[in-house]
Amino acid sequence: MGHKHWENPVVERTLPEAARVPASYEVGGVKIAPATVLAPMAGVTDTVFRRFIREMGGCGLMMTEFTSADGVLRKKDQKAKRYLHFYEDEHPISAQLFGSNPVTLAEAAKMIEGFGFDMVDLNLGCPAKKVVKCNGGSGLLRDLPLIGEIFRAVRSAVKIPFTVKFRAGWSERELVFLELAKMAEDCGLNAISIHARTREQGYSGQANWDWIRDLKQTVKIPVVGNGDIRTPEDAVAMVEHTHCDAVMIGRSAASNPWIFRQIAQYTQTGKYEIASEADRYQMIRTYFRMLIEEELPDAPGKMKQFASWFTHGVHNGSHLRKAIYGSHCEHEILTEVEKFFEALLAKPMPHETVSSEPEVPLFTACE
Repeated sequence: MGHKHWENPVVERTLPEAARVPASYEVGGVKIAPATVLAPMAGVTDTVFRRFIREMGGCGLMMTEFTSADGVLRKKDQKAKRYLHFYEDEHPISAQLFGSNPVTLAEAAKMIEGFGFDMVDLNLGCPAKKVVKCNGGSGLLRDLPLIGEIFRAVRSAVKIPFTVKFRAGWSERELVFLELAKMAEDCGLNAISIHARTREQGYSGQANWDWIRDLKQTVKIPVVGNGDIRTPEDAVAMVEHTHCDAVMIGRSAASNPWIFRQIAQYTQTGKYEIASEADRYQMIRTYFRMLIEEELPDAPGKMKQFASWFTHGVHNGSHLRKAIYGSHCEHEILTEVEKFFEALLAKPMPHETVSSEPEVPLFTACE
């Protein structure tokens, strides 16, 4: 499955060329540099988070939250419209759709193209029951003929690059990723991304990087690897093991928004910067202020959602989380953040560099 480095200390070393995350890759004429991708995640990768990650540096391609093709076509679906809202500084950006009707998906893809997105992506990976029940996401992995119809319909409907993200199969007894990838290539898709788990696994167990390697040996179009990249060392290890063209990062980007920049630093120099408490304060304050400026109706909820991930590893972070959860509006939350960190940074820090608090569980999101 490849050697992963989740608990390894940071050690400066010279990386062989074959192990470096590529400086760039190309998808249907769109250059993506560096070869790193922010995974589409429901409830996470809205325009504020994408621009926040872009500002942090090191990420080559942004992806929207996965969006219902039916919702895109319904004129009154405000949620779908919000998912597809983006700013010019987010380019290159890809919109991800899910659904099971070839005609609907083709029409939605046309609209995506008209909105100015650089590419459109099809979700065949989400394991959520409510999505699978509608034959969307990974639910389609049991119907390759229908997937073929969708590929052909969308490909003929748009001129922008068309890509697909999928899991390896419904279960380890029903692996379809090689056949699916070949079909995508034959239908004219421009790149493929694989989350190296099955639908049955959900987010449990380990991603099988051997599947990414096998995929890379099967098709000529770019292959993006996804699954279990928690550190820059993991990104390098995946490239070394699989020879994939790019790496995609989901859940780790929420708990460590610096990871893309760290990957770029590690690839170039063999070492990378670890965020300090002051860095984390600046990061949280920046993101929360961006939420307020966007005037989202659910800004306080977003702040509380991200508080667990952003304060992971912060000394006495549980005190800040409690204060945030007890706040009633976005400005009150921001005040609590500023008050906590100003007091924290005014004190001499203890010798321990790792918090003794229990780990905050990472979220489960479709990615």
